[in-house]
Amino acid sequence: MPELVEVRTEGMVLNMGPQHPSTHGVLRLLLRLDGEVIKSCTPVIGYLHRGMEKLAEHRTYVQYPAIIDRFEYLTAMFTGVLYAMCAERIAGIEVPPRAIWMRTLMLELNRIASHLFWLGTYLLDLGANGLLFYAMRDRELILNLFEEVCGARLLYSYACVGGVRFDNPPSFERHVREFLKIFLDRIRDYESIVTENPVFLERVQEVGCYSPELALQYAVSGPPLRSTGIRKDLRKDQPYLAYDQVDFAVPIGTKGDTLDRYLLRMAEMRESLKIVEQCLDRLPDGNIRVKLPNVVKIPAGEAYLALESPRGEVGAYMVANGTDKCYRLKLRCPSFNHVQFLPVILLGERISDVMAIFGSLDVILPEVDR
Repeated sequence: MPELVEVRTEGMVLNMGPQHPSTHGVLRLLLRLDGEVIKSCTPVIGYLHRGMEKLAEHRTYVQYPAIIDRFEYLTAMFTGVLYAMCAERIAGIEVPPRAIWMRTLMLELNRIASHLFWLGTYLLDLGANGLLFYAMRDRELILNLFEEVCGARLLYSYACVGGVRFDNPPSFERHVREFLKIFLDRIRDYESIVTENPVFLERVQEVGCYSPELALQYAVSGPPLRSTGIRKDLRKDQPYLAYDQVDFAVPIGTKGDTLDRYLLRMAEMRESLKIVEQCLDRLPDGNIRVKLPNVVKIPAGEAYLALESPRGEVGAYMVANGTDKCYRLKLRCPSFNHVQFLPVILLGERISDVMAIFGSLDVILPEVDR
């Protein structure tokens, strides 16, 4: 009879990142494992601190928009508009109708560009290399439109207090409509390549599930929240700009898994195309900004404003003191809440699913450590 041998196992501590290619060099996940099962997760941030909010106290309302674009570089249109709208709310500035519709149009184009960047890099994180090139190809079409308007492809300095800096060139509307026709077919291509792919479905279906109650407890927003079935979208719940004048749907999921979060972003791109087309059809003539002094001073007051970015609720709390610089600025980013949500949703999952779950949240680290 063979001799019985006592086997003793020990847990393992594993650093996933910052050198891991799917953490993009700026996040370290301290994982405690029992075999392949995750027993705890501690996110470690702090590699990118730039004093983004403190800089607002030392830059004028004219200078700072160029800096806040770097807060979250994939959606610079959103942060620029957010900062301008906060100052406008405190000062009671009425933005011209044309600027309102132009801001709405640009935000939705930026939403599509952000989702495309997520789609390409997410599939790359899962091991599918080819789709990155397709997604970047189509994102370039949107960047071409941004460059046509303001001369920049990533950091735009487009919005300013009182409106927007640049009017649309004569060829802009024609180029946007051409993009709308092209991209609708491209979405169908993505769905045939990815959504119906059995390998992809095996990787993401029933993985990283969480309940609506848990998502609300951790202040999760955007697609990660709507994937649980909660139809919360600031464009509908607290309308701003021209969103109360356009027709669009808010897609929701049912299971709260990584597949739902993928499907939601694909559906959101379709809805953004509808909004862009309506903005083009209803874009009024007129001024693109109100006339303000060269030195813009905002009267004493405070305001909090939030927008629905591609990642969720991005907000700004501004305190003005009557000078040409804001007294305090506090930024609220969705990625920070989603990173602190990781230890909860990774508990009990396998290490092979970490990047599938983390990537589905669409976290951008520069806005976490700002």
